Amino acid sequence: MAKAQVTTFRRYPLKEGQQIRILDGPRGGDWLVIGVDERKMRLRCPVSGREVEWDRFCTLDAVLEMQEWPLPRDK
Repeated sequence: MAKAQVTTFRRYPLKEGQQIRILDGPRGGDWLVIGVDERKMRLRCPVSGREVEWDRFCTLDAVLEMQEWPLPRDK
């Protein structure tokens, strides 16, 4: 059997209170995790206060120390 290159993904174990930044896609931006269960995550935009509930989809890209969070909208 020939070897194959396989890319794997795992859901990140989000916790309430985490500050996250989604880097791309229509959900991109800074968010505060306000709720999480096995299937759903609830997020709040720290700038507008908008709250959303989405299926969990995040995978870990990096954990960074940030001087500025959230980023101003013009960045």
